[in-house]
Amino acid sequence: MAASSLIDANLRLVYEAGRNEKGEPVLKTKGYNNVKVSATTDQIFQAAQAIASLCALPLFTIERTNVEEILG
Repeated sequence: MAASSLIDANLRLVYEAGRNEKGEPVLKTKGYNNVKVSATTDQIFQAAQAIASLCALPLFTIERTNVEEILG
């Protein structure tokens, strides 16, 4: 049976930089690597909110990517 082990996590903040001619949002992203893998969703959310408060653009979404190693 295969098992997985969480080895890395990344955080991506997506900001709304305005609207295009069709009225759709124009998005800009900023990525942060080496996020502590044991960080909870609430901790990630709080950190993202704190980082976003330093930016002039409004925060559109917060994304976390987990990297797992699959062992067989």
